[in-house]
Amino acid sequence: MTLTKTPICDFGKKAENFKLKSTNGEIISLHDIKGTNGTLIMFICNHCPYVKAVINDIVGDCKNLKELGINSIAICSNDAINYPEDSFDRMIEFSNDNKFSFPYVHDETQEIAKKFGAVCTPDFFGFNNKLELQYRGRMRELKDLKPTNNGESDLKKAMTEIAKSGNGPKNQIPSMGCNIKWFKN
Repeated sequence: MTLTKTPICDFGKKAENFKLKSTNGEIISLHDIKGTNGTLIMFICNHCPYVKAVINDIVGDCKNLKELGINSIAICSNDAINYPEDSFDRMIEFSNDNKFSFPYVHDETQEIAKKFGAVCTPDFFGFNNKLELQYRGRMRELKDLKPTNNGESDLKKAMTEIAKSGNGPKNQIPSMGCNIKWFKN
C-alpha cells in the first residue's frame, strides 16, 4: 500500500463520459447518473483501509446528497488480477454488505481512471450541474484510520455548497489513500 494524496482541484474541468457495468448488471453512463444540482464520482475499491475507514460516511453522505439533487457513483479501477479482493464478484458483495444506494461500476480497462486522473482510493470528484469540477478533496480528517470527529464531513459540506451555488470551496484538503493498483506492463 502506497499512501497517495490527490492533486489540487482543477476547477471547471469537465467530467469525462463513461459507460461501465454496474454490480447490478446495468451499463451506466455519466449522463445516466447526472444529478440536477451536481454529481459525485468516487474512485474506491473493496480492500483499501482508507475506503473501509470512511465507507459508512460515503453511504450516509450519498443518501443525504441525493435529497439535494446530487447523484453519486462509485468506480473501482484496480487491477483485479493481482488484487482479487477488488474483483467484480467481490464488488457485488461489498456494495451489498455496505447497502450502497448508488451504482458501483467496474472500470475493467482502467481507461476511465486515467481519463479522470484518479490517483488513489478514495478519490472524490465533485461536479456542479454543468459537470464542471468543483471539489477534489477528502471525506474527512482521519487519525490512525479513524475519523477525528462525528460532525458533517468535508465532502458533504462541499457538495452542499455546490448544490446551492454551483461552486465548490476554494480551500480543499486533498483526499489520501492507497494508490490505484494499475496493471503492470
